[in-house]
Amino acid sequence: MSNFTFISGATGGIGKAFTLACAEKNYNLFLTGRSEEKLSSLKERLKEFNVETDYFACDLTSVTERTKMLEYIKSKGYSFERIINVAGVDTQKPFSEYTLEKLSFQINVNVVATTALTFELLKLKAEKAEVITIASMSGVSPMPYFALYSASKGYLISLSTALRIEYKKSNVKFTCVCPGGVPTRPDIIEDIKKQGLWGKLSNKSPKFVAEKSLKAVKKNKRVYVPGFFNKFLYFIIKMLPNGLVTRFIGRRWKNLRKDAF
Repeated sequence: MSNFTFISGATGGIGKAFTLACAEKNYNLFLTGRSEEKLSSLKERLKEFNVETDYFACDLTSVTERTKMLEYIKSKGYSFERIINVAGVDTQKPFSEYTLEKLSFQINVNVVATTALTFELLKLKAEKAEVITIASMSGVSPMPYFALYSASKGYLISLSTALRIEYKKSNVKFTCVCPGGVPTRPDIIEDIKKQGLWGKLSNKSPKFVAEKSLKAVKKNKRVYVPGFFNKFLYFIIKMLPNGLVTRFIGRRWKNLRKDAF
């Protein structure tokens, strides 16, 4: 039985870029996303590559649907040499403007589902495996007015960093990726434009993020930050006092809103 690369959020901008980058490397693929139609269309597109592809449409917030997907995977006897956690909710707004439903939705996708899938799929890992988790520059420091999104991405950085030590002797490499702006949807592209020079310097294409991340995990990098400007910001954030950084973030971002879900 062939080994597979698992990609969540496979039909989104970054997920699709990872899918194509992996297909170009002849990695067999198991894809998931919310839309059966989009997954089927993506599978058709992948026929031009010499890869085996399977998929399962799944609402990752549903324990029932995740369980059904995992049962399907086990029934096929699949093992995984690569787990790529892309699926995420990028709602960004002040905490007071959330509803309980929106709050639960974001935490369930970004935190619960990503953790649960990593936990279950590592039980099905190949002899050697790689885990790439897409976090964000927003997770490097607490972000006033984007508190929930920032906290969920910070959680992923912490989880990935810890697991790379726990699984070191099990031949599993972990890399957490912290992109800046990635132009995937029209609303994100518009947000990047509104940020002016900052947005122009920070953003990197989905293709760039995917291809560089696949190289980073080969080197077992703990955290990979795409782009020179973002690397510079990452260094500055780590060097400066947390109070100074969070006050700056609060002033800069308090009037911005992003909620496409």
